[in-house]
Amino acid sequence: MQPEWNLFMEAMVTYRSIYGDVMVPASFVIPRDNNEWSKGCWDLPLGNIVHRLRLRHDFLTGDTAIERKNQLDGLGFVWDVSEHNFLKFLTALRIFSKLEQEEHEHTIMASTIRVPSKFVVPSDDYRWPMILWSYPLGERCTAVRQKQLYVKGHPLRQQALEEIGFRWSGNATLGWLDVVHAAAIYSQMHGRILNPPLQFVVPSPPTPDSELDDLWPWPERLWGLKLGQRLKDVRVKGAYLKGPDSNIRKAQLDNLGFVWTPKRGRRRRS
Repeated sequence: MQPEWNLFMEAMVTYRSIYGDVMVPASFVIPRDNNEWSKGCWDLPLGNIVHRLRLRHDFLTGDTAIERKNQLDGLGFVWDVSEHNFLKFLTALRIFSKLEQEEHEHTIMASTIRVPSKFVVPSDDYRWPMILWSYPLGERCTAVRQKQLYVKGHPLRQQALEEIGFRWSGNATLGWLDVVHAAAIYSQMHGRILNPPLQFVVPSPPTPDSELDDLWPWPERLWGLKLGQRLKDVRVKGAYLKGPDSNIRKAQLDNLGFVWTPKRGRRRRS
């Protein structure tokens, strides 16, 4: 057994030097005629061995069990892949939220984390740890919402996501609720006519923490919302008007006095 363990560890060390971690896919077999690997490792089903080690604790019995486990820990061996993947996702969300807050430091942001569905962590951006470069965070968010990736049967994981602002409704649903809320306020303030200038952004109070805050018509979660641009997207691109709720949303806008075809020409700001 000792020679087999030594061969396995040699293979694991080599795998880590090539790929940067020891997250060996279950189907991975060490290739032949590859000078990066010693000949003794060729054709070794390393992925299958790793899978059995996690499942059955192969090699981890007897007097050497603790020593061998320590060796694997020293390589960064992941014993619970599901937990590892969830923590990676959670870390990426936290960093995304932090960077968003820093980018909008002069605007009070809502607490909800909204990751674009196609967002991928940029490579060569040292604000992100290298292990997350090229991580498809937007795609993972969609999978968590739609397929319960990482969270099915794990209420504590769901709670951890909610505590940092993750929401189970998609960005489109959350975005529409904000738009229609802001649109209702604007409409009420402008005689039931909803036709804001393109440049209109929901304002925050002129003096933070002033006595005017309680009288300010715009709730804090809407401050900074580009309502003019959002409603232009509704007109031009049909934003928010696709899917089963499209007719309901059109009716909501009609009831608020939405101007679907505004007159051309320069308009003063409201």
